[in-house]
Amino acid sequence: MNGRTTKAEVRIQQEDFSQDEEISALRASSKRMGGIATFIGCARDFSEGRSVAKISFDAYGSMAEAEMKKLRAEAIARFTLLDARIVHRVGVVGAGEQIVFIAAGAEHRAPALQACHWLIDELKLRVPIWKKEITPEGESWVTSHP
Repeated sequence: MNGRTTKAEVRIQQEDFSQDEEISALRASSKRMGGIATFIGCARDFSEGRSVAKISFDAYGSMAEAEMKKLRAEAIARFTLLDARIVHRVGVVGAGEQIVFIAAGAEHRAPALQACHWLIDELKLRVPIWKKEITPEGESWVTSHP
């Protein structure tokens, strides 16, 4: 793969990610993959009626990553996936930047799409990652998970 080492399937990192690299790594895991569904979450510049300049993400590192690995394993078993990848950023993310990447690969589109949807919903419910919006009026922790 161009002399690069493949990054872990589940990661928490400060730096941005490349969806192309993530999808290439997913596809390299199986030639039976007929459907790949992806989700990319981005930082909005407006929330709850306020302008948002940046969002700060904090995670309970080892616990968050362990829960993400559990989610990946559950999704693979539940939806008969061939592979899945989950990447979530921490630190300060500017408006318009990428926050989270999820990809699910299966033999057919339906399980890939269902797994991708399930993974982002479960990640928001179960993984200890918190976000704080930074606005011109100040900072505030976000507690809801729409």
